[in-house]
Amino acid sequence: MTFVDTNVLLYAVSTAPEERAKAAVARAILDRADLALSVQVLQEFYVQATRAGRSDPLTRSQASALVESWLRFDVQDITVPLLRAAVETCARYRLSYRDAAIIEAARLSGCRTVLSEDLADGSDFDGVRVRNPFGPAGTGA
Repeated sequence: MTFVDTNVLLYAVSTAPEERAKAAVARAILDRADLALSVQVLQEFYVQATRAGRSDPLTRSQASALVESWLRFDVQDITVPLLRAAVETCARYRLSYRDAAIIEAARLSGCRTVLSEDLADGSDFDGVRVRNPFGPAGTGA
């Protein structure tokens, strides 16, 4: 299982010409069956995808339909154990709560890899490794 961060979902729906290559990579990733994400990722996607300041905002119904379609993946709920683990990870690695919650949601989902453009490629958080699928060495895996 591989955990997907919000930016993968946002690139998948992007129509910006400068993001065309990243959109293709993101769509290929989302064609896989072995993915996990979290309620946090879905919430962030909805907020960012429908944001009025976005160059290509989705309607609320479009974003809702996409969220529903992504429920086919393993989705980690926001729980008290996740919260506690994320708070500990914040302190241990000096991460934002948001990033620590992504790492811990991945861990609770049984994922050893997080696909994200937001965290440093190759970083290892006690067995959960970050891969940037959009970087020069990115393969989407």
